[in-house]
Amino acid sequence: MTNASKLITSRRRLLLGAGAGAVALAAPSVWSPSRAAGKRIVVRDDGGIYTKAYGAVFYRPFTAATGIEVVGVQANAEPVAQIKTMVDTKNYTWDMAKISWPAIEILTTGGKQYLEKHGLESEPVVKSIPAEFASPYGVATNVYTTVLAYRTDAFKGRKAPQSWADFWNVAEFPGRRAVRKHPFDTIEQALMGAGVPTAQVYPCDLDKAFASLDKIKSQVAVWWTSGAQVEQMLTSGEIDLLPTWVSRPQAAQAAGAPVEIVWNQGIWGGDNWSILSGTPNANACREFIKFASDPKRQAALVEYFPAGLTQPEAFNYVKPEVAKNCPTYPDNIKAGLKINAKYWLDNQAAVIERFNSWILA
Repeated sequence: MTNASKLITSRRRLLLGAGAGAVALAAPSVWSPSRAAGKRIVVRDDGGIYTKAYGAVFYRPFTAATGIEVVGVQANAEPVAQIKTMVDTKNYTWDMAKISWPAIEILTTGGKQYLEKHGLESEPVVKSIPAEFASPYGVATNVYTTVLAYRTDAFKGRKAPQSWADFWNVAEFPGRRAVRKHPFDTIEQALMGAGVPTAQVYPCDLDKAFASLDKIKSQVAVWWTSGAQVEQMLTSGEIDLLPTWVSRPQAAQAAGAPVEIVWNQGIWGGDNWSILSGTPNANACREFIKFASDPKRQAALVEYFPAGLTQPEAFNYVKPEVAKNCPTYPDNIKAGLKINAKYWLDNQAAVIERFNSWILA
């Protein structure tokens, strides 16, 4: 078992002294309170702990420092359709959104660009974010990972799973399994479960992936559809092992559940601050992005959840035992697979249709 439950809930122990005061850092000097009078930006985020953390670490401190009000608005799903409608009608309910790389691909591929180029590549606070996280249409603020999670009590006294091949090995690792009812990540897991190295997962061999899924289909007790469902199943013990977004087993750990996380072969992608094309508040959004990209400020997020920090320097302000629970901790991310957003942009419709038909067969 990890110490994640204690680490997540104990605010006093989470940050080094240098990081504890991060939210009080100075804002970008270009915006004075007089210039910012009446300015307001609306930001789409994921709600829940994200809105709480961003409010404390980013939104309210930015408003206090610049006079620009920031309002966080929750939207659960990837808000591609909403963003397209806002830009097409020029009726901006949001000015910017926290979205994934696949969403950025969808919104910037084709005849119309629905996102603004941020143009911040030369800014030191953005330039220091690794190139593997970079996009001209979004500044990476968080890395999320899909991992294998299991109940330690279900594997007491015997070997626990450490890879997707183990998850697929029902004979040696028996237990009640759950799998996401969607091909995203599931196809990649099926290939790695069949022995495909991470470097060879893309482009996905769909025939091999579905043959791999055929082998485990009868052993899947639950096809899950939401993170809340996953958290409940892990906490209650209804399920022994499953693939899921890492924040869910971490929440189960924080609630006291005997849950372990396997970072090996985790599938990771980036959440990005992206500006809606044509919003009249684009420049204020750029100032916010710079403010929120500060390493010390990013480090303050771990006071609320083990964030996938995109600034390497941010780990200088996080205690080592906390850092080990973050998706971008070097040992965690180097053992993983980066999502190929372009592959899913090109193939998602056909793969979703095939997956849905396979589920019903």
